[in-house]
Amino acid sequence: MGGSLALSLKKLDFINEIVGSDHNIQHQSDALKLGLVDRVVAFEDVKNYDVIILAIPVNGIIGALQKLTDIPQAATVIDLGSTKEIILASVPPKIRKNFVAAHPMTGTENFGPYAALEGLYEDKVVVLCDLEESGELQSTIARKIFRSIGMKKYFMKSHEHDRHAAFISHMPHAISYSLANTVMKQENKRNILLLAAGGFRSMSRLAKSSPTMWEDIFRQNKKNLLEAIELFEGELTSLKTSIQNDEWDKVHSTLQQGSDLHNVLD
Repeated sequence: MGGSLALSLKKLDFINEIVGSDHNIQHQSDALKLGLVDRVVAFEDVKNYDVIILAIPVNGIIGALQKLTDIPQAATVIDLGSTKEIILASVPPKIRKNFVAAHPMTGTENFGPYAALEGLYEDKVVVLCDLEESGELQSTIARKIFRSIGMKKYFMKSHEHDRHAAFISHMPHAISYSLANTVMKQENKRNILLLAAGGFRSMSRLAKSSPTMWEDIFRQNKKNLLEAIELFEGELTSLKTSIQNDEWDKVHSTLQQGSDLHNVLD
């Protein structure tokens, strides 16, 4: 997410310099080699910049915010985390006006500097949460940045965002990991390689995502995620029961209802 954003920001004429900070030495080297950043700096030094973007795991965002309490009054801090309510609750009051909570609804299952993609953010949605609590300057800067890289802006309360994200993003990741584990425990690698076609590959793709990142997301959005999983389990159990009872009309109806989703998406 961070590397892709850097590629987009480099094209903007109002951005003078892009620096990066990462505790991973290899990531630092890769980011410089790929031209994602102009320089690598220590985290302490990011306080010298007008805009600080936290493109790190959600628990890391909370920790980073505690180290930014002495930033200048005019500085803007934007996070790109996939959860929002707990992050916003953890923002030190002293810098609440500096902070803008954003969730770009984009990304891939890959991570690290080599996962950076040109144009990843273009024509995608960014959700800005509780923006009325951010400073006017910081709100304006965040809106300008996301507008300039071609994103569509939507506004929500943080608790609304987290519930929606549980169904649209977090539950699908939980299902993908579970599907991958189910197949790995039943099939040998040769069969998987020979037989795994488009459907399995598509549904298991998300399981390539960073386990560390998604463990943090699941922890922060536990309540909403559990609700989503329980509702999904109910749907799956209902389908299972119809199949067990040879109720093929019900099976067909269930499948038809599910296929109607793409009338919304397409």
